[in-house]
Amino acid sequence: MRIMLARISEHAAEQIEVRGWVHRIRELGKISFILLRDASGMAQLVVDSGSGSETVARTASRLTLESVVSVRGLVAGNDKAPGGFELRVSELELIAGAEADLPLAVNQDPDKVSLDTILEHRMISLRNPKILSVFRLQSSILEFFAGHMRSEGFTEIKTSKLIGTGTEGGTGLFAVEYFDTRVFLAQSPQFYKQAMVSAGLERVFEIGCAYRAEKHETPRHLNEYVSLDVETAWIDSEQDLMDLEVRILKTIFEGLQRNNAEVLQQWRATVPSNEQLDRIPRVSHDQAKETIGTLAGRKVYEINPEGERILCDWALKEHGVEAVFVFGWPRKKRPFYTYPLDARSTMSFDLLFRGLEITTGGRRINEYPMLLENIELFGLQPASLADYIEIFKYGCPPHGGFAIGLERLTQKILGLANVKEASLFPRDRRRIRP
Repeated sequence: MRIMLARISEHAAEQIEVRGWVHRIRELGKISFILLRDASGMAQLVVDSGSGSETVARTASRLTLESVVSVRGLVAGNDKAPGGFELRVSELELIAGAEADLPLAVNQDPDKVSLDTILEHRMISLRNPKILSVFRLQSSILEFFAGHMRSEGFTEIKTSKLIGTGTEGGTGLFAVEYFDTRVFLAQSPQFYKQAMVSAGLERVFEIGCAYRAEKHETPRHLNEYVSLDVETAWIDSEQDLMDLEVRILKTIFEGLQRNNAEVLQQWRATVPSNEQLDRIPRVSHDQAKETIGTLAGRKVYEINPEGERILCDWALKEHGVEAVFVFGWPRKKRPFYTYPLDARSTMSFDLLFRGLEITTGGRRINEYPMLLENIELFGLQPASLADYIEIFKYGCPPHGGFAIGLERLTQKILGLANVKEASLFPRDRRRIRP
């Protein structure tokens, strides 16, 4: 029976079988030290060609990095080996050999390799343990997010990513041929979330891809990303949603500290404590601009990426947490369905975390006459939104929601330089492969 490498210490002085990838080979005379890698970790193999089997020695001499092998041997203690134990090889089978011309070094620090090279050879670069750890942590984020939502009575939904019109008024859409017509890739599940709240589920969430046809070339943008979407009924304002997001983040960050401590340590990363999350300041859009302007020494007309970094630095200095909620965004900066607070501002918010916006949300318009008025105000055609409008024509409770960008959250937790590092197979203006 195959034993995972991380568990060989449990089998001291036993003959066991392990399988995995050859991560590193070191020759010392007639003894070969092979570092083997599997999903659980690494272990050291020792092949002694002087006193061991000739067959094993011949097979070992043919090994190349990333070859896949099956090994049997005796587990023995060695303080210098990973985990304090090694496997002294008695049988070695080469299952699948690897060519010697690896396009990048899987067993080296990825910081020494350019991002273009890493992404150009993504199928291979994902074998690097440090790069792969990004997605182990990301998987945990998804697990803890979904678990928290269910704990608060939310129902998970899955909605179509092929839509007839855009949720943001028709801009930034990828067109797709659909039989004899043209449809679009969804920018978000916004309309469907609201429909399910109104249908009686009241609280829903979705984890799914979203698409934005925006011609960005920055370390913070992707054209395809994973969105953690939330929608809930019976709220009074965006403040209720901020409370909910704080609870979600507490669950995620506690879970990462508990289950992914090694990954955090590997990236020299930390996450905010519950006490820090409770201290996240909440400032209005006008207050945020004023704060940025004071610290930057100039008048600020909008909150740009530099302003987001300034606000988070301010929050860390004044409140001890690298995050800030900015609420009360102008109507012109928000979609038509955002609930207006007055003629100028809305019940909407962003969460900025470590200098980057990771969440946008707010209360939605649930009153039919107000929605029709706002559609006209935004210059949209009611006929193109007929299915959506029907939700509110026949009664819909007050509600709202938000979306957290998975890759951006991952990027900021681990301190990655580029959001593309937090996407398995990133899509941008130049990259549609692998």
